Amino acid sequence: MQDTNMAAGLALVCSRFRGLLSVRVPAARALVPGLGPVQTRTFALDPDPDLDQNPFYSKYREKIRDLRSSDPQEYKARMERCSNLKQERVGRSKQEEFIKLMDTTQERAESSRAESSSSPSGGVGGRHKTLDSILNTDLVKDKTGVEISQIWTQYFSNKDTISAAIPTETFQLMQSRAQTCPTFVFALPRSDGYEFFVGQWSGPHLHFTSLINLQTLGESAPCQLLLCHYTELKDKGLVLMNAERDQRAMGVHEAQCLANQVQLFYGSRDGRAFQLVEAFNHNSKEFKHMDVIAELEQSGALA
Repeated sequence: MQDTNMAAGLALVCSRFRGLLSVRVPAARALVPGLGPVQTRTFALDPDPDLDQNPFYSKYREKIRDLRSSDPQEYKARMERCSNLKQERVGRSKQEEFIKLMDTTQERAESSRAESSSSPSGGVGGRHKTLDSILNTDLVKDKTGVEISQIWTQYFSNKDTISAAIPTETFQLMQSRAQTCPTFVFALPRSDGYEFFVGQWSGPHLHFTSLINLQTLGESAPCQLLLCHYTELKDKGLVLMNAERDQRAMGVHEAQCLANQVQLFYGSRDGRAFQLVEAFNHNSKEFKHMDVIAELEQSGALA
């Protein structure tokens, strides 16, 4: 991702996954409309190291080939690093490396955002917009939170994106958790199982890119989905959200699915789902990626 905060996720994520996980689970209804249920459940924890065997490789073939042709040495180095990571024991912690990387990438975050919009790797999330660029806040300052929520929802109802009006209290909980646990992996249902996406918080905004993107492209991995949260009206009792997405890589239903999972793992009051986020960030030996799938099932999202 062009916001190099996302690059920090590479050290953490690749240390835990030897490849993409393909899962089929029984479900009476899909997590989001348009994504049908699957009937079997299989776990491929040790996929073929050849990228061509990866079921999601075709989505990113062009970007990977561009890197291979433009900088063969860098491509070779990244593939060697990825190969070495796949040989490591699942659950092996590299938290210290991740923390060090976070320290350095935070300093470069602002300049990285400014450069991202012109990057040949594509993606979204170059410069973060302000709420005033979307909504005339002067015209709504006398309206209630409920009225503003209705205006916001109606405005985006015919747009090719997703939006939400989040209660201020809920978003404050999400932000406090994001400060201590800025990275997590989310499972996106596919016709042949699940594809993992890495989410990285940067202030009030949340960037997503696929796990295979991080494993193969590293710091050049593009942001495929950006959830923008606007806190200017938090005194009205709500935080407004809309999304920017790479339409070539992600549909609206897929974006909504990831946004729903953010609410589940970062915004749930009972804290059960957030325990997985804490384990991922601070106790990697206890974290199991299959628990993410299990939590989705137990939450009723797939029932």
